[in-house]
Amino acid sequence: MSKRLINIIVPIIAVILGLLAGAIIMMITGYNPVDGFSALFYGMFGEVFYAGETIRQLTPYILSGLAVAFAFRTGLFNIGVEGQVLVGWLASVWVGLAFDLPKIIHLPLAILAAVAAGAMWGFIPGFLKARFKVHEVIVTIMMNYIALHVVNHIIRTVLTKGAERTPDVPQSALLKSPMLELMSDYSRLHWGILIALFGAFLMWFILEKTTRGYELRSVGFNHHASEYAGMNVNRNIILSMVISGAFAGAAGAMEGLGTFGYASIKGGFTGIGFDGIAVALLGGNTAVGIILAAILFGGLKVGALNMPLETGIPTELVDIIIALIIFFIASSYIIRWALTRNSKKGVK
Repeated sequence: MSKRLINIIVPIIAVILGLLAGAIIMMITGYNPVDGFSALFYGMFGEVFYAGETIRQLTPYILSGLAVAFAFRTGLFNIGVEGQVLVGWLASVWVGLAFDLPKIIHLPLAILAAVAAGAMWGFIPGFLKARFKVHEVIVTIMMNYIALHVVNHIIRTVLTKGAERTPDVPQSALLKSPMLELMSDYSRLHWGILIALFGAFLMWFILEKTTRGYELRSVGFNHHASEYAGMNVNRNIILSMVISGAFAGAAGAMEGLGTFGYASIKGGFTGIGFDGIAVALLGGNTAVGIILAAILFGGLKVGALNMPLETGIPTELVDIIIALIIFFIASSYIIRWALTRNSKKGVK
C-alpha cells in the first residue's frame, strides 16, 4: 500500500472510530445513537439556515488550520494561533471603526490590518527562535495569554470607555451581505469562505510551487543540511512564523468582520486557534485535507446544537466525539502499522 494512500485512509479510519466510540457512549448513557447522529447531521446541512451556519463556522477553522499546518510543514509548532486570532480580530474591528471609506477600500484594509497584526504576533516567537534558539512552543503558549489580556485592555480603555464590547463595525467594512443573509435563511453566513478557500490555495502554491516554499520545507526537514546548502535558516524560520501568523490573523478578521461585527471583552480563549490544531492534524497538514477537516469540525460544532433539541443528548457528547477523533489521529501510528502489516501480508 502506497504512503499517499495510507495518509488518506488513516484520517478516515480515525473519524469512523471516533463516531463508533461516540455511538457506544450514547448507548451506555441510555441514548439512541441512530437518533443522535440523525439529529447531528440534520443540524449540519438539513436546512438552508443550518448549512449557512456550518459554512460560517468552518471558515475560521480553515484559516486557523492553515496557520498551524504552514508552521508544521516548515518544522515549527505554532501553538500561538489562538493569540494571533485575537489580535487579528481586534485589528480588523479597530480599522473598521476608525475609518469612513468606500467598501471597496475599507473592507480589504480591515482584513489586511488583521493579517498584519497576526503576522506581527507571529514574528516575535519566530525571531526569538531564530536569534536566541528559544523554543517556539513555550513562547507561543505564553503569548496567547498576553494577547488575551492586551486585547481586553485595549477594548476597555482605547476603543470604548469601560464597555464590554465595541460599537458595531459599519457596513462598509463588513463581510456580511443582505443577499447572503436572504439566501441562507438569515444565518450569519458571510463572504469570508472565499477568503478561506483562497488561503488554502495560497498555502499550497507557496509550499509546492515556489522556490521560497521549497526552502521553507527544506529548513523544516533538516536545519543543518539546509544551512550547508546555502539557505538562510534563521530568515526562513522567521518568515514561516510570520506567514503562519498572517493566516491566523485572517481567521480573526472572519469573526470581527463577519460572524460578530464587533470586538468584545473575552473571559477566556475563543477556541478557534486550538481547534485549528485538530483541523490541521486531521487534515494531514495539506490544504485540501484542512478544508475537509474544517467541514467536519464546523459541522459537528453546529450540528451539536440540534442534538439536545431533538433527542435530549447533551452537546458535550459531541465534544467527546471530537476528542476521540483527535485521540485516534494522535494514535495514527497504530493504524498505520496495522495497514502496513496487512498490506505486507497481502503481498506475500
